[in-house]
Amino acid sequence: MSDAPSRRDLLARLSAAGFASLTLPADAFAQSVELPATPACEGHSTATPRQTEGPFFTPSSPQRADLRADGEGALLVLSGFVLTRQCRPIPGALLDFWHADAGGQYDNRGFRFRGHLFADQQGRYQFITRAPGLYTGRTRHLHVKVRAGTQSPALTTQLYFPDEPGNRRDGLFDQKLLMSLRPGEGGQLGRFDFVLAA
Repeated sequence: MSDAPSRRDLLARLSAAGFASLTLPADAFAQSVELPATPACEGHSTATPRQTEGPFFTPSSPQRADLRADGEGALLVLSGFVLTRQCRPIPGALLDFWHADAGGQYDNRGFRFRGHLFADQQGRYQFITRAPGLYTGRTRHLHVKVRAGTQSPALTTQLYFPDEPGNRRDGLFDQKLLMSLRPGEGGQLGRFDFVLAA
């Protein structure tokens, strides 16, 4: 018998913790949404560093938080908060993600491994995808744009995987942009909180 919580137990705990607005696919990692009702605020006074969007950004991605059907690879469930520098959650913040497929290729004609979502009323988000592959000259990474509102400038940055051999050789790599990862069934559970300057 497994020690993992049942879906019913998980939903009861999420509802009690104020996560009623998050809907999990039946086979998503149960652990992925165990964020606190409010963020821990230690160390959140510094804005998330900006990085180049690179040559592969495509505007007007579809609104979808689950990209698993786009290809092969280990699952990655990334959760976190979007916050101000005063550690206040930013409800409804827009997060636009894109990354390479398992073979290191970007889809520049369509929207494979591209999508956007909105943070909930507590500033929380959850993004489900497949781990990207490598392409020449770069370590594995995710691209993201985060915007607090229609008038505010977007934070454009990249997120990195810890313990990647390519991190040391990648000229864009920034340790402040490392996701916190732990193993889960069939992949990894990630955490990253975005802190917007404005």
